[in-house]
Amino acid sequence: MVLSDKDIKKYIQEGKINISPAPDFEKQLGSCSLDLHLGEIFKIFKSSQYPYLDLKQNVNFEGLMEEVRVDKEGGAFVLQPKGFVLAVTKESFELPDDIMGRLDGRSSLGRLGVVVHSTAARFDPGWKGKAVMELGNLGIMPVVLYSGMRICALTFEMLSSPSEVPYGKGKDSKYLSQEGPQATKVDEELRG
Repeated sequence: MVLSDKDIKKYIQEGKINISPAPDFEKQLGSCSLDLHLGEIFKIFKSSQYPYLDLKQNVNFEGLMEEVRVDKEGGAFVLQPKGFVLAVTKESFELPDDIMGRLDGRSSLGRLGVVVHSTAARFDPGWKGKAVMELGNLGIMPVVLYSGMRICALTFEMLSSPSEVPYGKGKDSKYLSQEGPQATKVDEELRG
């Protein structure tokens, strides 16, 4: 069951769902979602000596990326056509063991060709941290994004029962409590 605006507000006010900084419900709350803002930290791929990325090889994926920071409020980042960047939300959030989150892009940005996530749209129960988005520009024009702008919408869904092994309690919680975008850790699974 997807939470309504009434329940989102109630669960945040009661502390069942934690959002920091506290949301401005008047500006961020939709009928069944909460808008989140773009943070100031981005990660882009640097030019590399590798002709391709082989996930089974010993590649330092973090070393292939460069961190770019813009001003906290209103700093500009230009997303080029066919560009790809990891970005982070301004907000951190924490989910209880019986609620999952789902991140969606905003239609207003999609109409410009900006996609907010390639695949990672689900936040498991027990999640804690900032959302990292895989931003892409499918359009033909560069798009300037600004830190602090509303970038995505988070919906919340009740599980049929609390999770037995919520995120953070199991062995595969490699992105727990992230404060900035991190490069992939999929190679750990393939080599592990």
